[in-house]
Amino acid sequence: MSSGGLPTLDGLAADLAAGRTTSRALVEERLARIADPAGEGGRTFVQVDTKGALAAAEAMDALRGAGAAPSPYAGIPVSVKDLFDVVGQVTRAGSRALDDASAATTDAVVVARLRRAGFVVVGRTNMTEFAYSGLGINPHYGTPRNPWRREEGHVPGGSSSGAAVSVTDGMAHAALGTDTGGSCRIPAAFTGLVGFKPTARRVPLVGSVPLSTTLDSVGPIARSTRCCAIMDAVLSDEAIEALPEVPLDGLRLLLPETVALDGVEDAVAAAFDAALTRLSRAGVRITRAPVPEFAEVAAMNALGGFTAAESFAWHRPLLARRGEDYDPRVSSRIRRGASMSAADYLDLAQARADFVRRVSARISGFDAVVMPTTPILPPRIRDLESEAAYTTANLAALRNPTLVNMMDGCSISVPAARPPEPPVGLMFAAAAGGDRRLLALAAAVEALLVT
Repeated sequence: MSSGGLPTLDGLAADLAAGRTTSRALVEERLARIADPAGEGGRTFVQVDTKGALAAAEAMDALRGAGAAPSPYAGIPVSVKDLFDVVGQVTRAGSRALDDASAATTDAVVVARLRRAGFVVVGRTNMTEFAYSGLGINPHYGTPRNPWRREEGHVPGGSSSGAAVSVTDGMAHAALGTDTGGSCRIPAAFTGLVGFKPTARRVPLVGSVPLSTTLDSVGPIARSTRCCAIMDAVLSDEAIEALPEVPLDGLRLLLPETVALDGVEDAVAAAFDAALTRLSRAGVRITRAPVPEFAEVAAMNALGGFTAAESFAWHRPLLARRGEDYDPRVSSRIRRGASMSAADYLDLAQARADFVRRVSARISGFDAVVMPTTPILPPRIRDLESEAAYTTANLAALRNPTLVNMMDGCSISVPAARPPEPPVGLMFAAAAGGDRRLLALAAAVEALLVT
């Protein structure tokens, strides 16, 4: 079982192998939770594929019975963010502007890989429209409420909002998300889950609606680091293997004093410091030092960054045709890209390449960088009605995760606190290509913090 009481992928695989459950039973249980009128299913999913999921479950049960299951995880129900093509379904990306789009004729590459491993897709999860926010608010389909203090209506984090809530509420056992500036890690941190952002080029984007072709990554949200590692192996078309054991004693972590610790709320600071204290007692060597390059990111993104420029290039014809159907908070941010010149874009690309080179050199002597995933707790939805409040919270949520996307790294958020404490994420990051080592490191940290 996971620390939250719900099963891990390995636990489910063991139950399936031993005959203690079936894929059909697992899927029926998830569908019942989605359909529960007292739950968050109506805001968490924009489409539920009841017929397809049950048919796939029966197929996986038959294959397992014949000794031909495609993987130990065949038959486990998962959710897919509404950003990915699923054959026969319309990909709306959390928007109404794509209601008249044609249904997909093929699966996105990552969806096809999940199916090939035998995972069962139960439905498409809600998200910030076109993935353009770190808070998870959606005026078209509703905003899934965070499980923390649910009665108060806190944001789930975005943009993979429904992905996270589908896992916390047992409507799926893992979720497929994306991360351009924190969209897997922020909702994971806000809901007490694990979210992984791989090195961008490891997982193909084919068959997904882009936000930023430069920064987009495809990653999982799940109940444990091991669950994320399993999903990542499938998504990156690598063998599913046990993570190597990483001894905590002697690990070297860099805690950036630049930007990453600015404006941290008291509850976040308390949970973060408590986690670091436990790591130090276990022999982890934590070095606090400036990372002056991080102070350059805000200036690099002052005109909207890659996200505004590249999203505007994709959205320009759709905005002309269906602009009134967009969430104004999203369309206004996309339209910022119209004011960026070709020279501005090329200057940004050159500045980022230099930034990646310098940051990679600075962190090369450490096993990972550590920082709070976000400096804030999940704000209440009703407190974000004004543009000023929304912008302040959105920038705060995105700030630390964005540093990693800009440095072209890999990153993971694990819970620094457990219920009933407020949800706080502990984020680790490494240079591009260090994914499996980072997952192993996070697994060791997770094992320490949950004991």
